[in-house]
Amino acid sequence: MVTCPICKKAPPDAAYRPFCSRRCADVDLQRWLSGVYAVPAEPLDDAPPPDDEE
Repeated sequence: MVTCPICKKAPPDAAYRPFCSRRCADVDLQRWLSGVYAVPAEPLDDAPPPDDEE
């Protein structure tokens, strides 16, 4: 059985899929906006520095 990825208790509601409610959808959004979730990446050190000769 598929459950809500936030609360793990309820099945998803079609209106908020994959979440069970607006509350769980908002919790997930807040985690993205606050930086709790992040996509790992390597820093780009090979980029040339900007030209300041104007």
